Amino acid sequence: MKKQRLSERLMIEKVGIALAICLVFLLNVQFLNAQNSTINVRGVVTDGSGEPIIGASVVQKGNTSRGTITDLDGAFTLQGVPATGTLVITYIGYKTVELPLRGKTQVSVKLEEDTKTLEEVVVVGYGSMRKKDLTGSVVQINPTKIADQNPGTVQDLLRGTPGLQIGYSSSAKSEPSIQLRGQNSLYTEGSHNAPLIILDGMAFGGELSEINPDDIAQIDVLKDASSAAVYGAKAASGVLIITTKKGKEGKPVINIGVNMAANTKAAYRDVFSPSEYMTYREDWFKATTYGYDENGNWGYYSKSSGVPAGYYDHYNNLSKYGTTSDQWSTSGAKTLQNGESLESLYARRMGLDADAALVMQNYLAGKTYDWNKAVFRTGLNQDYNASISGATDKVNYYLSFGYLNNEGAIQGDDYQAFRSNMKINAKVTNWLEIGANVNFQDRSDESSAVPLGSNYWDSNQLRQSPYSLRWDDEGNELQYPTSGNPTNGGYNYHFEDQYNELEKGYTVLNTIFNAKLTLPLGITYQFNIAPRYQWFYDRYFMSSELPNSTPAERGVNRNTSKNFDWNLNNTLTWDQTFDKHHFTVTLVQEAEEKRYWYDEIHARNITPSDALGFHYVSGADKEQSSFYTNDTHSQAAAYLGRLFYGYNDRYMFTGTVRRDGYSAFGSNNPWATFWSVGGSWVFSEESFIKQPWLDYGKLRVSYGTNGNRSLKDTYLALSNLSNGGVMGYYNSDGSAAVIQALEISRLGNPNLEWEKTTAYNVGLDFSVLDSRFTGSVEWYYKKTHDMIMNQRLPNFTGFSSITTNLGEVTNSGFELTLNSRNMEIKNFTWNTSFGFSYNKNRINHLYYEYDENGKEINDTSNKWYIGKPVGEIWDFEVDGIWQLNEATEAAKVNQKPGDPKVVNHYTNDDKEDGTPVYNDKDKVYQGTTAPPIYWNLRNDFTFLKDFTFSFSMYSYMGHKSQAGYYLNGDNSGSMFTQTSNTYKKEYWTPENPTNDYARLNAVGPSGATGVQKVYNRNFVRLDNITLGYTLPVKFTRKYQIEKIRLTAGINNVCTFDSWDYGDPETGGYSNRQFQFGINVTL
Repeated sequence: MKKQRLSERLMIEKVGIALAICLVFLLNVQFLNAQNSTINVRGVVTDGSGEPIIGASVVQKGNTSRGTITDLDGAFTLQGVPATGTLVITYIGYKTVELPLRGKTQVSVKLEEDTKTLEEVVVVGYGSMRKKDLTGSVVQINPTKIADQNPGTVQDLLRGTPGLQIGYSSSAKSEPSIQLRGQNSLYTEGSHNAPLIILDGMAFGGELSEINPDDIAQIDVLKDASSAAVYGAKAASGVLIITTKKGKEGKPVINIGVNMAANTKAAYRDVFSPSEYMTYREDWFKATTYGYDENGNWGYYSKSSGVPAGYYDHYNNLSKYGTTSDQWSTSGAKTLQNGESLESLYARRMGLDADAALVMQNYLAGKTYDWNKAVFRTGLNQDYNASISGATDKVNYYLSFGYLNNEGAIQGDDYQAFRSNMKINAKVTNWLEIGANVNFQDRSDESSAVPLGSNYWDSNQLRQSPYSLRWDDEGNELQYPTSGNPTNGGYNYHFEDQYNELEKGYTVLNTIFNAKLTLPLGITYQFNIAPRYQWFYDRYFMSSELPNSTPAERGVNRNTSKNFDWNLNNTLTWDQTFDKHHFTVTLVQEAEEKRYWYDEIHARNITPSDALGFHYVSGADKEQSSFYTNDTHSQAAAYLGRLFYGYNDRYMFTGTVRRDGYSAFGSNNPWATFWSVGGSWVFSEESFIKQPWLDYGKLRVSYGTNGNRSLKDTYLALSNLSNGGVMGYYNSDGSAAVIQALEISRLGNPNLEWEKTTAYNVGLDFSVLDSRFTGSVEWYYKKTHDMIMNQRLPNFTGFSSITTNLGEVTNSGFELTLNSRNMEIKNFTWNTSFGFSYNKNRINHLYYEYDENGKEINDTSNKWYIGKPVGEIWDFEVDGIWQLNEATEAAKVNQKPGDPKVVNHYTNDDKEDGTPVYNDKDKVYQGTTAPPIYWNLRNDFTFLKDFTFSFSMYSYMGHKSQAGYYLNGDNSGSMFTQTSNTYKKEYWTPENPTNDYARLNAVGPSGATGVQKVYNRNFVRLDNITLGYTLPVKFTRKYQIEKIRLTAGINNVCTFDSWDYGDPETGGYSNRQFQFGINVTL
């Protein structure tokens, strides 16, 4: 029985083994079939909120020829994919996903945003680094964040960066100034205090207007000495590294953008209307009669003036004087003539008969003209851009074309430019890459805006009397709208413009050629060379047919120049990681050469005629014409070594040494050495610091030295030969001879050396609460010494000064950057960015000249004061206005009620009766003209996914300025006498005894007659408001259009300030832009 059971068990086991073998065989067959079979896969790709992603790339891993892109619904179908294959899903701005199929035919993929990756790499000079590895102060600017504002210049992209001060420009060309962390040097020529510009890895010597903002991928701002020291002698004022766009893998992308803007006047001082103009003239004449009347009261028509009461008033306003119109018309210097009207007599008393016949005539006829219409307009800006880009695994390309046609809000202010860019890189082999970047610009600088001079003798269109007309009865422009003849004729820009012709502009070609070799052991070698060509032309024709001109004064100016510059570098980089140790060694050799040629011809009295304009100059009179030429040549070289070491992605060190040579410095000091060190600690990686709320934290410390070689004159260290005039002498035989002599006009200095800046920087980078708040805090200290300055020389040397190295200026301050994700819910997001910077500037030394008390002497002529910032105001202090009851006190210092009071700070030299004596001892320091505080705020909103709204504002604070406007000295340039109009203003009168504004034609006390007033120039500007909308992709994709983006916005919306004389930032004129843009991606 037992044997039978055992036999049965063995039989069952054999059958089980057989079945198992069969099962394994079947599974293997199935597996082999699966490996060899293909499937059709369908799926949907969405973002984090579940919205479909259109245009995402879906390819089979290892076989890029088998792929597709998602449709309007984020869906895709991919046929013939191995059942065991893997799909790779990519989309710009999102993390790449690799999805193993495992036989699935239906998949769903969710992509996560990868904004951190987009900003991870920072360009630092001769290479790039991860943000995490930085030891210096570097800020990265992503232009896409403000693309909806349609930035017209590179400076527009930079505005809002803490530490960067971007000036305000209202011209059609728009060329705002740039300064980083204060003014380093007292030498200001040759863009000496402006940052160095690097374009695609090479020093850029042109204007920023040559770079199309639409072509820029990112800008990296190197602020401290550690990060900027790689550029050594050119980096004392910081470095801006501009990287242009390149293609991305996938199908070619075509982008077309059209941006339009209407320019209008936003701020400028208004002039008086016709009625206000006559009231103002009354008050001005009446102010000349100030004094005591017979009753001892101060006011108009004083006894000492001898002018009858009411003489300068209109005949309809005589009741307050108890005077009749008959008495009025027959008393005083000007009386009613036979057959003359009372209105004509009033006009004569208002000075309209003083060589202003047309003004007088038009006043009596009631004819007026608003000269604002001859000055301002609604200008149209047109900005057209198109680009095509793409990439394969071998070639990357980006080509763009742009045309700019801008009209400023001031008539005659025009600017046109054609810009194009080609950037191409090719991978020839696995170890060789070559590339080229060609940037071309042809721009017209023919702007000839209607001038806004400061007095009558300047060409100021707005100063024309409202009773002078622009056109005659036939509609022709009047040359002399005031009098009809050259004597006190007035000014009409539009008449003279008919007899002028101008062609002026630049043609520029910036090129970069490079080659890169990838060598064994982590070594790469790169060669870059950047030739730059620039041609300038200025052809100005002033026709001698202009009435009342002479051929000797009119003719042709033809100016031409050519620049040819090149710079090259050879860069060797070794980059290796050993376990937790990361080393990068960079060695660089640089060389450059700059050449410049300039020719200028002023041809006058061209015969037989100047009818051919600037096309014919050979007939000019040689005695009345002139010519001028100038050529310059400079060379430079440099050697650089940089070491980066990182341990465990937590502790980083960077050290740099650079040796620079430049031909512009003295023969004894052409070379200088600059160095820096920097270290950083990612403390958030430490186990004893890690906190749930702390995402990232890094401390940075750096020190370094930089130089400054930006000089307007590259021969500054050399003696200069110039025309010494005509000299006569007698020959040995007694005969006289005359020669044209040469003289040494500048004393050379073979010891002139580099201006140097040493700087410390401490920084903290942070990210908290799941990156809801990110930002940085910086503290810095910079000291510039051996500045390029002119030292005074004794007269016996024959020279007034010599250029040498003197002085010391420091800048210190701190900066704060804060970004926040305030709200992120379905169909709505709100982000905020805030920046704040404070800079303290100080002059420590000037010429090292001391008085008898051992105190270093100030340079009052240049307004430089030891221990004070550049731009410090040192002057008399104004404290209110003399009032009617203070006439006796005012008279002691030769003033009247309505004149400004000046504080008597130094009383030891006053007269015995206590009367103040005003001199330099009474002057005090009252603040700086350079704003120490800057902050900016930006808010971005997205709603319903396709709508965006943003606004930005900025502020400059803590600075002041001086102006003499409140003195109302409108006849200092003969403006009042010549019947010119003037700006609207408040002014003191006996009926309006204000303490804020002086009387008309006021003066300061003896010793300080032209005293200026100090004004607070703090302001907040609402800089931009922009609304954007992306058309639904379901609609655009029907027409093979990837994306259509519409934008509308306003630039310079308004300002909040206490400045009464125009725009608080420019001090006068500013414009406002109303923008509209459309961007199409194919």
